[in-house]
Amino acid sequence: MKLSDRIAAIPPSATISITTRASQMQGEGIDVVNFAAGEPDFDTPQFIKRAAKAALDAGDTKYTPGSGKELLAEISKKLQRENNLQIPPRQIVTTFGAKHAIYDACLALLDPGDTVLIPSPYWVSYPEMVKLAGGTPVALPTGPQNNFKITPTQLLEAGSSAKVLILNSPCNPTGTTYTRTELAEIAKAVLKTDLIVFSDEIYEKLVYGDTKFTSFASLDEQLPQRTVTFNGLSKTFSMTGWRVGWAAGPGEIIDAIKRLMSHETTNPVSFVQAGALAAYSDPQAPQAVESMRKQFEKRCGRMTERLNAIDGVKCVRPTGAFYCFPDVSSHYGRSIGGVEVTDSAGFAQTALAKARVAMVPGAPFGEDRCVRLSFATSMEQIDKGLDRLEQMLS
Repeated sequence: MKLSDRIAAIPPSATISITTRASQMQGEGIDVVNFAAGEPDFDTPQFIKRAAKAALDAGDTKYTPGSGKELLAEISKKLQRENNLQIPPRQIVTTFGAKHAIYDACLALLDPGDTVLIPSPYWVSYPEMVKLAGGTPVALPTGPQNNFKITPTQLLEAGSSAKVLILNSPCNPTGTTYTRTELAEIAKAVLKTDLIVFSDEIYEKLVYGDTKFTSFASLDEQLPQRTVTFNGLSKTFSMTGWRVGWAAGPGEIIDAIKRLMSHETTNPVSFVQAGALAAYSDPQAPQAVESMRKQFEKRCGRMTERLNAIDGVKCVRPTGAFYCFPDVSSHYGRSIGGVEVTDSAGFAQTALAKARVAMVPGAPFGEDRCVRLSFATSMEQIDKGLDRLEQMLS
């Protein structure tokens, strides 16, 4: 059987592949420390689960009108309250996770050959979504020397012929967060072009130290008509398996996504909408989120400190999300445990085989010098895994 050329050109997600292999090894009784997973290790807060259970018990198991009228209204209030954005419910659509929202936005906007600018390192799925929609992804390279951030000059040089810029702050995989001043300079550059901005803000609540989160579309009165804001509940509320995300932006784009969904998925799960509504409206929500954020911040400090203490490993301290993205390239070209390591894939494979530590190679993120480690796990596991990694490299 011949599959389509479209699907043949798309590799599986590197993060999911590594996580699946680590889980298989654990299922075989092998003690693996898993730094590959991109999901919080906390349970979903009880008040969210109670709301979903109540909806299920009440028979809320049928189709819902579109994206869910009550949930859209609550997301609109959240945007006004927390992000300084005045976006009416009709310009919001709920989806099966933020990943679904971004992909459908690509389908709604891109024609074959349209160029999409993606700061590199990037989340592994961005380029593949663009390609599936017929667009052409163009990486804007950054590096540890500038904290993995693009500059307005880079954007102006590349943006004249491009259609979309995908901006992710806080960033997966680097943990980088743009300051308000940095975003304002990028906004000025955007407004000198015809770019539409996809602002992926899924990690907005997970920021550390003195970092303050800023929604890109809030920086100028012209930006709400040039920006699609993406978010969801997976990271903030530890609801990865619930699959609920959303997009908010110009009505023309949101209406196009809704038309696509009318043939694609109809509506997000009915009783999951009740849980999402509770997440955005229950007075217990801020404390639940802050409790998780504080734990992530402590883990961030521990993992960064320990990585930088390993000979030949350099790690920029993350200011958001829950990933470290250390440069391990000084170990390329040497034999580790009898294996010649030449790139990030080889480094990650050797770490899993020899040290029983799972991490994701940096190449699928656009940066082969680095690997991604998630600190969405316990302090005990962080220390255990980094003890093993340090011993492997010594």
